[in-house]
Amino acid sequence: MRLPCLPLLACLGLLSAAPLAGAEADAALITAARLLDVRTGRWVENPRILVQGGRIVRIDQGPAGAAGPGQRRIDLPGLSLLPGLIDMHVHLDSDPTYGGYTGLQFGDRFWSVLGVAHAERTLMAGFTTVRNVGADAWNDVGLRQAIDAGKLRGPRIVTAAYAIGATGGHCDSTFFPPSMDQHSEFTADSPEEGRKRVREVRKYGAQVIKICATGGVFSRNTEPGQQQMSLAEMAAIVAEAHQWGLKVAAHAHGAAGIREAIRAGVDTIEHASLIDDEGIALAREHGAWLSMDIYNTEYTQAQGQKNGVLEDNLRKDREVADLQREGFRRAHAAGVRMVYGTDAGVYPHGDNGRQFAWMVRYGMSPLQAIQSATIHSASALGRDDIGVAEAGRYADFVAVAGDPTTDVTLLERIPVVIKGGELLKDGR
Repeated sequence: MRLPCLPLLACLGLLSAAPLAGAEADAALITAARLLDVRTGRWVENPRILVQGGRIVRIDQGPAGAAGPGQRRIDLPGLSLLPGLIDMHVHLDSDPTYGGYTGLQFGDRFWSVLGVAHAERTLMAGFTTVRNVGADAWNDVGLRQAIDAGKLRGPRIVTAAYAIGATGGHCDSTFFPPSMDQHSEFTADSPEEGRKRVREVRKYGAQVIKICATGGVFSRNTEPGQQQMSLAEMAAIVAEAHQWGLKVAAHAHGAAGIREAIRAGVDTIEHASLIDDEGIALAREHGAWLSMDIYNTEYTQAQGQKNGVLEDNLRKDREVADLQREGFRRAHAAGVRMVYGTDAGVYPHGDNGRQFAWMVRYGMSPLQAIQSATIHSASALGRDDIGVAEAGRYADFVAVAGDPTTDVTLLERIPVVIKGGELLKDGR
């Protein structure tokens, strides 16, 4: 049990920390009206946040005072600061305005280029870290490398590269006849094939392993409830990934696939649309995180037909929507660990914040929804450098006018975004 830490400033790491070894000389001071401690839900009034080398050095309280020598100032009077938000399920090289077969009018690199704009939109929406769970042509890896090298603006990206699935399953290519010979190079139809696929995608940039345990909504010739990987296959992939220090995310809509993925040791269950009581109990027992995208059907049902989404895919989306939302309510009430994952790419990038209100509608408090996109997502990633405002972590923040712990819709329209101590958006 975590013992209470008093005073609050010490809990936040406010009283600690010399500059990190090798940190850049550049220093900044960030001030605001208040700062949310996502561990406790309490507000720290009049924070003064010292940043060096992109990381938080110290957090004090009190009047802003004068800047130190060579110190940049970011003053946000009247605004509420929160840690930068985390979206655990995005596809940055996907564009929802092209559904079904309409994307075939473009060449392969079209999607790589779109990822650049999608990344910036995501960052400007306040999501300073994302987990990209499946991309084509190593697009997410290249995008991450360009952002990390300072060539592009975008969030910190945790990359899965290619998703691993069964032949003919959701993560395979299922829209074309045999004459076109379309298939994923990363299917795994045995435990040993699964182990090899993990090694291959890790070799070229995967930082998390994504598997497809069941059928899906937006594939052809699969149903969301169908289990498509065996327990033995999933367990081998998980064992191999964990051996390399990588976590595993499982696309799993169907109840049987969810249960088997949890038994296999998967770290996060994506979608979890048809989760049953046994799956909820297993998730609690094993400590698996659920990432449930309960907003995006609003976009799909309103715009999907116009965008070319096939009726069969729209049908599947309609069938799972309410079941998924009620499953979210039951899982949360049961105390299952939850993270914030939207499936952005199925709906427009930059609208990631719209899911907060739906999480509140289906049982969470605004604070719990915020925690799912900050401290809980950081924990699910195994990261201690994001998700909380405290010494040693990245100086990633968003700021809003008002209190998002009472009105979570404020996070749909974030005016100020700071990443690594740099003010990247100021829409005050």
